[in-house]
Amino acid sequence: MNYLDTSNELLEFIENSPSMFHSIETIKKYLKTAGFEYLPEGKKWTLAKGGKYYTTRNNTSVIAFKVGKELSDYHFQMTAAHSDSPTYKIKSVAELDGAGEYVKLNVEAYGGMIDNTWFDHPLSVAGRVLVKEGNSLVNKLLYIDKDILLIPNVAIHFNRTVNDGYKYNRAVDLCPLFSAGAVKKGEFDAMIAKEIGVDAKDIFGKDLFLVNRQKGIVWGYENEFVSSPKLDDLQCAFVSLKAFLNAENDKAVNVYCCFDNEEVGSNTKQGAMSTFLKDTLKRININLGKTEDEYYQAVAGSFLVSCDNAHAVHPNHPEETDTSNGSYMNKGIVIKESANQKYTTDAFSRSVFTHLCQQAGVPVQTFANRSDKIGGSTLGNLSNTQVSVNAVDIGLPQLAMHSSYETAGSKDTMYAIEVLEKYFGTNIKISESEQVIFE
Repeated sequence: MNYLDTSNELLEFIENSPSMFHSIETIKKYLKTAGFEYLPEGKKWTLAKGGKYYTTRNNTSVIAFKVGKELSDYHFQMTAAHSDSPTYKIKSVAELDGAGEYVKLNVEAYGGMIDNTWFDHPLSVAGRVLVKEGNSLVNKLLYIDKDILLIPNVAIHFNRTVNDGYKYNRAVDLCPLFSAGAVKKGEFDAMIAKEIGVDAKDIFGKDLFLVNRQKGIVWGYENEFVSSPKLDDLQCAFVSLKAFLNAENDKAVNVYCCFDNEEVGSNTKQGAMSTFLKDTLKRININLGKTEDEYYQAVAGSFLVSCDNAHAVHPNHPEETDTSNGSYMNKGIVIKESANQKYTTDAFSRSVFTHLCQQAGVPVQTFANRSDKIGGSTLGNLSNTQVSVNAVDIGLPQLAMHSSYETAGSKDTMYAIEVLEKYFGTNIKISESEQVIFE
């Protein structure tokens, strides 16, 4: 498969993932097709060498793993990405009265999005609905595959300073228009019920989010760019999944993680800072007949690649980045580093991953924030609060991070799959003195 085919598969993956619930459902389809067995957290697990398994939490986080056929060097080689992206969550009481017969939706920010990128785009709704069926409450996925909402800008004639730096009020300016009279207040839940084939009275709860309906595209005269909603971080969720499925490591346990709630701090039952990873690794250990001491030995020899997109140098504002530690689209994988430990990368983990990039023939770049700017955080340092391992933070360079429509390089998706496949396919033996043997 060439890089354009890979970019188009990425766009299909994103289009099938309009919410974090759908992201996990899409990942599960890949896993099931590859023959992975589902292990519910609330059931007994039975594992075997050579087995392929996955488990989920909250239907928004997934951990999949392959047990080596030999398992002669017991440790974990892991990647972590996240399933969520900045958007707006629809409140439980969804409708707001407007002037005349307008009906608007009541939303609040989920994560740190760029507000003005959400105006004047066709929008829809996706997420999950809890429905009563007899004496049970059942999860139902919802995605209304239709343009049903829009957040209209105020005409410049009424807001002549909008281009001078207007501050949006999320409780006023960001309310999506639902109807101008054809749909009446009180009919939002009726619409949801109709879409999932139930009575409105049987809906007991909703986790619904706005979806930008703008299609993802490969563009540029030489097809060098890919633009889409949710590149941060579904691009990394996709590349780490593809590499995980393609690679084999008979000596260790390969682990793929995709966590929810990174955009709001990860401090939830299904986030990277939760016990989900630790619980899963300990259950693997128990079900392989290992002792608690063997678990700690395995963790000490384990490695994590935290996969979350990186900032490319901006064409109009290169001064916003440290250009001597800046990254560019289609120039390869970015290793991210920060003295304040917002990223987990250190000299040891950088060296390990740089070696793998060289072995895979994949170009590698560096990112560090300007010293007078505060950067964001990501998954590695948060998951390390529960499972402390050597870890490196990487990403694919992109523009307009946290816009409703982001841009990356069309070649970098393939680069990431190639190096992560090399990572999962190489047995990495870490000694106590942090010497490494690649097998």
